[in-house]
Amino acid sequence: MSVIAAVYARKSTDQLGLTDEQKSVTRQVDHARAYAVRKGWTVPDECVFVDDAVSGAEFATRPGFVRLMRALKPYPPFQVLVMAEESRLGREQIEVAYALKQLAQAGVRVWLYLEDRERTLDSPTDKLLMSVTAFADELEREKARQRTYDALARKARAGQVTGGVVFGYRNREVVGGDGRRQYVERELVPEEAAVVRRIFELSASGVGVRRIAIVLNDEGALAPTPRRHGRPRSWAPSSVREILYRDLYRGVVVWNRIRKRDVWGLKRYLPRPEREWVRLEAPELRIVDEALWAAAHRRLEDTRASYLWATNGKLNGRAPAAKAIESKYLLTGFAQCAVCGGSMMARSRDYGSRRRYSYLCGYHHQRGRTVCVNGLETPMDTADHAVLASVEHALLRPEIMERAIELAIDELRPDGDTLNQRRADLLAEMRRLDSELSHLTSAVASGGDLPVLLTALKERQASRKRCERALLELGAIARIGQRELSRLEREIRHRLADWRAILRREIPEAREILRNLIVGRIVFTPRPETRLYEFSGRGSLGRLLAGTASPVSVVTPAGFEPAISTLKGSRPGPG
Repeated sequence: MSVIAAVYARKSTDQLGLTDEQKSVTRQVDHARAYAVRKGWTVPDECVFVDDAVSGAEFATRPGFVRLMRALKPYPPFQVLVMAEESRLGREQIEVAYALKQLAQAGVRVWLYLEDRERTLDSPTDKLLMSVTAFADELEREKARQRTYDALARKARAGQVTGGVVFGYRNREVVGGDGRRQYVERELVPEEAAVVRRIFELSASGVGVRRIAIVLNDEGALAPTPRRHGRPRSWAPSSVREILYRDLYRGVVVWNRIRKRDVWGLKRYLPRPEREWVRLEAPELRIVDEALWAAAHRRLEDTRASYLWATNGKLNGRAPAAKAIESKYLLTGFAQCAVCGGSMMARSRDYGSRRRYSYLCGYHHQRGRTVCVNGLETPMDTADHAVLASVEHALLRPEIMERAIELAIDELRPDGDTLNQRRADLLAEMRRLDSELSHLTSAVASGGDLPVLLTALKERQASRKRCERALLELGAIARIGQRELSRLEREIRHRLADWRAILRREIPEAREILRNLIVGRIVFTPRPETRLYEFSGRGSLGRLLAGTASPVSVVTPAGFEPAISTLKGSRPGPG
């Protein structure tokens, strides 16, 4: 059997305006594949790992890198990893060294195609050279950061745009005599500027940020473009608050207020000392005069002081990102409003001597009826109980778990005759495809109908890759013995039983289980005529079985991804 090779490619910055074929990550993959072919190695599609527009200082948040490292356990489906150079793995000495150690311990050889050499860690000398190379890569990252910082500082001091579009303004390119862009500057958008002034006027009159958002949405005011695709373009309390505290609206450009990465290069927003800020007066960009700005901020300070007095000086808002914790409510983040697609949020109210909790549409509560008409609330304990009961009934019943285990193990149990027949069929299919590819290539060279021939070529190439992947999986299945199957079956049974037992214990553990069982989100549909919610969703044991039962990916067999049964929630509270 030929050597199976994996490919890893990474590029730090997003290459805007380029097609996928033009991006350097695509070129890295193409060059790595060509290098593997010259070495006589096979690169299956599922063994290609890519991170585009991700810093080399990031490791835990790099999806391609995380998938690569997870593929090493229990044992990797590839024997070689091909990269352009060591810096593609990362630009932080300690993390790169640890990643290379994990690859070496898993038996994966690392080859760098630009240098045509293998990165080994067999001797103290090899480890020293690796450390020196990683140090040089990290030093280059620091130099690149400093060059970027200096360039942005020059732009900020000149009053030029350093990145991003701000509501109320548009970015206008300034072109030189040679037709090339020299820099970008902001100019006012009158329609959006009027909305900004309206926000400050409402705030100065004592209206809170949530109420301002609802008023603007009811008036159909222009709003910023939502960050998430498919969400309605509307105002939220957070976006109103951002407007009120942005100095640009009073004609003051402030740059370098926040440091976006820590000393390790990880993305973490940290405040900079005020002495490092760059301030620039820009009266031509002023939307709000000083009197209105001061009036609005006096009201904000008064509101804050009243709030602190009422709560004995305690701020009960959301924790900063660096200190954020898991939600203490079971369904936040999983439940979605069927009317607008927004998330369901938790809400608490005092009812006499008791405090009751419920779920309701966050868009309706935070943005108003104009954005979402669904104001129905449902008691939290009733909704939690109904969802957990549905998950247990649809996914964790003993007969379903037994069937899941049987299907998973049957997929992995090697049958010599069946495997040999499947291998022979695949090889025959590959020979047929190779013959057709040869004829099609000749037809292209002789000047045939190019579009039709190229389409046929791509179809045959895709079919051949599927055959290669199937052969790879057959080889992995053939290497599994009865002892390994018994161990895997025990592990699956133990984990399934454990999940069922702890599902109702603590909210954090239950949320982790839901995160692995729920596919997509649970959609809550209001039934106003009965003042009840119905919910539905999809769940699967596939993610539980995958990575536990096989060195290759185990996919839940067709028909075994039951939809969570649609259930009615209990009668909600007032909505």
